[in-house]
Amino acid sequence: MERNDHTLKATPSPKQVLCMKWGTMYGPDYVNRLYASIRRNTAGPLRFVCLTDDPNGIRPEVETHPCPSIDIPEPWRYGTWRKMALYLDSESLSGLGGDWLFLDLDVVITGKLDPFFEYEPEHPFVVMQNWTQPGKGIGNTSVFRFRMGVHGYLLERLLGDFDRFRRQYRNEQTYISREIDSLLFWPDAWCALFKVHCVPAWPARFWRTPAIPDGARVVAFPGSPNPPDALEGKWPEKRWRKRLYKKIRPTPWIDTYWARAEEALAAEIANSRD
Repeated sequence: MERNDHTLKATPSPKQVLCMKWGTMYGPDYVNRLYASIRRNTAGPLRFVCLTDDPNGIRPEVETHPCPSIDIPEPWRYGTWRKMALYLDSESLSGLGGDWLFLDLDVVITGKLDPFFEYEPEHPFVVMQNWTQPGKGIGNTSVFRFRMGVHGYLLERLLGDFDRFRRQYRNEQTYISREIDSLLFWPDAWCALFKVHCVPAWPARFWRTPAIPDGARVVAFPGSPNPPDALEGKWPEKRWRKRLYKKIRPTPWIDTYWARAEEALAAEIANSRD
């Protein structure tokens, strides 16, 4: 009797990526571009989730769930402190669980993301260095990986005395960095801050184009300028003194890596079918 042996290969678990969109500052195009950028730079199965108060216009590959809020006073309830909702219990987060790579909507993906899932896999919280305060042990939560359900104490502690903590810390990322049990940073080269690492020093910024640093996989744009402004060479600033030196030239690689991300993904899919 002939015997056939079959080796069954387990389907790998999807890499899980999370973002949040609330209010009107960012439209669905930011979510869609982020998805396309991540899909192009992540091997294997991918689960991409957006917590949002308005799923209209978001492409169907993106899994959407309600964006929870936390019980803190306005206006802080709708600012960056709202990201603390990520430390709610699983039921409040639509049953999501496991390890998640969180990315802000205004980041630009410039390299492969697989190392973010593989780096120190047992550590429950890994974050980008806050390059506006280098060496101070403060993370920038534009790019971080966390294990859901592990850090609920951060939210409980915050809600127990919000007025004190919001006076003590400028924002949620400083609060997390100072109050978390264990904090680990990504390798320095992986995460760049546009206005720190990409924009040339003054006065060279008047004639040199912002560049992607060697090894950068994600470029973050907290504050100003944001990607569409940087693409056009604008640095919005109301204070006239700062307008004298907050200058940048148009940045064409943002068009390649961000503005045209969906087109590039569609082209890759079409080519794979040929």
